[in-house]
Amino acid sequence: MQVFKFGGASVKDAESVKNVASIIAKYRKDELLVVVSAMGKTTDRLMEVTNNYIEQTGQAFILLDAVKSWHQAILNQLFPEVKHPIYDEIANCFVEVEWILEEEPQDTYDYLFDQIVSLGEIVSSKILTAYAKQEELPVKWVDARDFIFTDNTYREAAVDWEKTEEKIRRDLPAILDREVIITQGFIGSTSENFTTTLGREGSDYSAAIFASCLNAEEITIWKDVPGVLNADPKWFDHTELIPELSYTDAIELTYYGATVIHPKTIKPLQNKKIALNVRSFLNPASPGTFIRSTNNGLPVPSFIFKVKQVLISIQPRDFSFIVEDNLSHIFNLFHHNRIKINMMHNSAISFFVSIDDTGKNVDALLEELEKRYKVTVEKGLELITIRYFNQETIDRVLVNKEIIRELKDGYTCQLLVRKL
Repeated sequence: MQVFKFGGASVKDAESVKNVASIIAKYRKDELLVVVSAMGKTTDRLMEVTNNYIEQTGQAFILLDAVKSWHQAILNQLFPEVKHPIYDEIANCFVEVEWILEEEPQDTYDYLFDQIVSLGEIVSSKILTAYAKQEELPVKWVDARDFIFTDNTYREAAVDWEKTEEKIRRDLPAILDREVIITQGFIGSTSENFTTTLGREGSDYSAAIFASCLNAEEITIWKDVPGVLNADPKWFDHTELIPELSYTDAIELTYYGATVIHPKTIKPLQNKKIALNVRSFLNPASPGTFIRSTNNGLPVPSFIFKVKQVLISIQPRDFSFIVEDNLSHIFNLFHHNRIKINMMHNSAISFFVSIDDTGKNVDALLEELEKRYKVTVEKGLELITIRYFNQETIDRVLVNKEIIRELKDGYTCQLLVRKL
């Protein structure tokens, strides 16, 4: 039994949908569950809809119509028969969001975000299913919200593993005996049947949940890159494919910011010893990167770059020591404002962190910190993480850059830098 996950880039237009269907066709005789993300940049566009709805700018319907028209153009290319039932099916999906927009916002931002943004995955999975059926593939659309159950933490929901596993194991194997299942990534539901999301890029995590609960032999994440590279091609002219990774190295790389795999994806697979393959949907014949239990380290150093970093230095106002009580309070503030720490270090009288510059929640954090501490801030920095570093690799990334902070352990070097 296998699980495939196709991200937004793999279903960004009509030709891409056809390509995904052709990949599914090659595995049609296997037990296969397919998880699909929203098409292209749909999630970002629906976030704009949500923000404009909350702020009541008058633009929410206009932005939603643009999303609808974009999907309509893809439908027109895939389904020349204008009476195909998929047209009404997709229109009804958009109507559900239009009903939300017709009323003034009464609920929290996070709740409304999940109800609106989840539309992207529902629509893309329905379109892929309809096209696969048109190509006479034995597929069945399944609503992930009927199987992945979560708490009420909207935008970052925690999975109820016991309830989820019980439902998946009870109902899905019988379907997989007959048909390929196509379902959604990123979304789940509460005990009250409200839609939740699992965090940005959560479709990888969804695939891991299904794979773990079904005891899959393997999960394949299909990307627009040949596999896991040792650096982002945006930053390096010459990158190398890593043919094999241990679960540990994969977890470390995702923790430090590698975007090819979602950080929460690896652990459920490691627990069940399910191999993870990262392959290219542009070249399905290539082997990609295999992630499994192995004692082999990375064959080459790996580089992770994070831009738009904010350095926050925190000191007690009375020049006393940074003690456990201070740290507990500081970490609670970060958790409350949903801010992930990318790099941190503390001494007797100070504590510093590097975080992503995510806007309003950072401003809110700083305001709360300043009530109790002396806080200094520097923005516009870069964080470079090197896994399996040496001096040559460090020198390579420091051209025209000044080190602000540096942390090293046996395998990993982190450099917070500013451009000269």
